[in-house]
Amino acid sequence: MLPVSLDELRTKYQAERDRRIRPDGSAQYRDVAGEFGFYADDPHADPDLTREPLHDTVDVVVIGGGLGGLLAGARLRQAGVNSIRVVEKGGDFGGTWYWNRYPGIHCDIESYVYMPLLDELGYVPEWKYAPGEEIRRHARAIGEHFDLYRDACFQTAVTELRWDSDAAEWIVSTDRGDRMRARYVVMSNGTLDRPKLPGIPGIDTFRGHTFHTSRWDYGYTGGDANGNLAGLAGKRVALIGTGATAIQVVPHLGRDARHLYVFQRTPSTVDYRANRPTDAEWAATLRQGWQRGRMENFLGLVSGEQVDKDLVRDAWTGSARLLRKITAGGDSLTSEERERVEELLDFEKMNEIRARVDSIVEDQETAELLKPWYRYACKRPTFSDEYLQTFNRPNVTLVDTADFGGVERVTENALVVGDREYEVDCIIFATGFQVAMSDMMTGRLPVFGRDGKHLLQHWSRGPRTLHGFYSDGFPNLLTMGALQNAASVNYAHILDEQATHIAAVVAEAGKRGARWVEPSAEAVDAWAAALGENAEELYRFHLECTPGYYNNEGKPHPRRGFAKGATAFHALLRDWRENGMDDVLVMR
Repeated sequence: MLPVSLDELRTKYQAERDRRIRPDGSAQYRDVAGEFGFYADDPHADPDLTREPLHDTVDVVVIGGGLGGLLAGARLRQAGVNSIRVVEKGGDFGGTWYWNRYPGIHCDIESYVYMPLLDELGYVPEWKYAPGEEIRRHARAIGEHFDLYRDACFQTAVTELRWDSDAAEWIVSTDRGDRMRARYVVMSNGTLDRPKLPGIPGIDTFRGHTFHTSRWDYGYTGGDANGNLAGLAGKRVALIGTGATAIQVVPHLGRDARHLYVFQRTPSTVDYRANRPTDAEWAATLRQGWQRGRMENFLGLVSGEQVDKDLVRDAWTGSARLLRKITAGGDSLTSEERERVEELLDFEKMNEIRARVDSIVEDQETAELLKPWYRYACKRPTFSDEYLQTFNRPNVTLVDTADFGGVERVTENALVVGDREYEVDCIIFATGFQVAMSDMMTGRLPVFGRDGKHLLQHWSRGPRTLHGFYSDGFPNLLTMGALQNAASVNYAHILDEQATHIAAVVAEAGKRGARWVEPSAEAVDAWAAALGENAEELYRFHLECTPGYYNNEGKPHPRRGFAKGATAFHALLRDWRENGMDDVLVMR
């Protein structure tokens, strides 16, 4: 039973949302460029790396060496493609797991379904929720297993893609003077590599030390990803942000800093984690194909489907019915009765989350500030058995900034919120990334297709794709990501399905002797018309949410994704492949 009426909870949610809305929306953040560009520097790169520019030709250039790029390379290799070049900004494979090495970093999806290609590599993760270093090692192992290091270009950024119609090849230019050619280009340059900063006045005047969590400075803090931050023993530390990264970082900072100030605009939902080592006896029972079955089981559960058995059994699957708003999965939520049932379930779950705060946090005022007042699917859920407990430490202070739009300004030695100044020696930004803003979408990587057409101009009225993978006028350009397809909380699974699809299309083109693959304008138009069944419903839902990156800081864009969810989308792709592909895909 709810302790209050639905109307009272709705009013509370609205009031808490209104406290946090800023008129500048996502413009409150600044790009890490110009004088702030050093926040994006690669602390792991080889500063002495030099090489001659490349002017050769390969079958496929894959842009991005994260899990998506690795999966694309692996599936293409399995499809018989010999010459594959991965071009990656960082110094090695890993993507977000290359960049993010902060203390406490773990995946928040079970590693047995998250870490890709476990069957192929004969590997079982050491933990139910693997630490970042284990995932990074596995990424490198994928690169080695599928011989992707052979032609890879690290510490290299692609600066332009241009289609050569006569040669039926892409000309790939980079910041190292390369002008390589490729028959196909696969875009897998995600968005979790470029940090963003809050646009707080005075950041540039601060005389202490600053860094972003995605570029953790162990030279200053000491320690490693397991903690032991001895360098902070005498330091007053400010952490700005309380999202998924902060949930993992705060316990280590609170344990080792002289004093930790956590600056919070919106509290996260913090559910139990219960991480544990892998049971060796269970691992010994696994047979070939075990991971695929487990991944499909998890996907079905979090997509709101009827699944006989829960193989994962964690807080994600336990809250699966509430995740439909994230995944747009399951059946369409059109009935008022169904909407009311879901709202009741949502409120009950959120009341459990808030009750957990009360049961752990000793100071009542702090506990109230840590309680999330919004729908469960408004922000990405987080999980920890240490975060809330850290606020019971006498050297940890929670600073609520909701009524002030965040930290108001920074001085030479302090952060200012309201009428109080908090003197600190170090500011750490846990403020996330430019989500959904890849280099291709921002124009940092210009793409010129047939007849010199600029991709962003071609998409001036919105993205034009078939199934999210390819666009008319841009032959042999294959994109991975969340654009115009279906997503899920286990994005590694989504990327694997996309990589499998891309490899199948490239293999089919090879069988037919086709010079290029490209959807017809009619097929693209038909796909656009098929999308967005529940776009208006999702738009209204996110409009009522507390501001964050899910809803573009309170100013959501209408989403035009595949309304029936990831499982149905993957089935659609398989059916499309099995029925010849050529009914809508032009191969010449």
